[in-house]
Amino acid sequence: MRVVVNAAMSADGKLSSKRREQIAISGPADFDRMDALRGGSDAVMVGVGTVLADDPHLTLDDPERQAARRERDDSAHPARVVADSRARTPPDARILDDAATTYVLVAEAAPTERIEALEATGARLLTSGDERVDLSGALSALEREGVEQLMVEGGGELIFSLFDAGLADELRVFVGSKIIGGRDAPTLADGEGFVAEFPELELTDVERIDDGVLLRYAVG
Repeated sequence: MRVVVNAAMSADGKLSSKRREQIAISGPADFDRMDALRGGSDAVMVGVGTVLADDPHLTLDDPERQAARRERDDSAHPARVVADSRARTPPDARILDDAATTYVLVAEAAPTERIEALEATGARLLTSGDERVDLSGALSALEREGVEQLMVEGGGELIFSLFDAGLADELRVFVGSKIIGGRDAPTLADGEGFVAEFPELELTDVERIDDGVLLRYAVG
């Protein structure tokens, strides 16, 4: 499986404000680039924090991209994946509608009643790990489901965990011309942070898009 982490951050490295409210960092050209990346992926993944804060749909905007997927015998939209150790995804979340298959990755410690509520929506639950989702095992399970390219859209806790586990293959980050600030505002990679061994990145491409720049890194 190839794991591509994609994000948009402010010039000071923030994904959103300290209120965890969604902020427009990039513009139409970058939105279209992101839609194209979604269209070329088998699944799109977010953490439960993103679901609770933004209620994303994670479907394709461009009808032509939907048609192109159908022509190659794929579903119109890529599958959607939520990393959700305790099964906190609300049953009425947009990501659980029938627009595409949705996988919810949970840990053994997830409450039974929450699991049953999610299963009732038609979501496919994959269990890996005891107290927290074991991402390595969960991604292996997704690969067995046919996911060859996984696009990860955040948030910062999930992105950190993927780098920490050595599971990310590529990072694409749009840096916008905006300062957000705030010590409590989420960054590209939150979590516990690295203090000794830091993931090595190789800058492979730089492209100006909208009023910002897209950086592409291979993860070494």
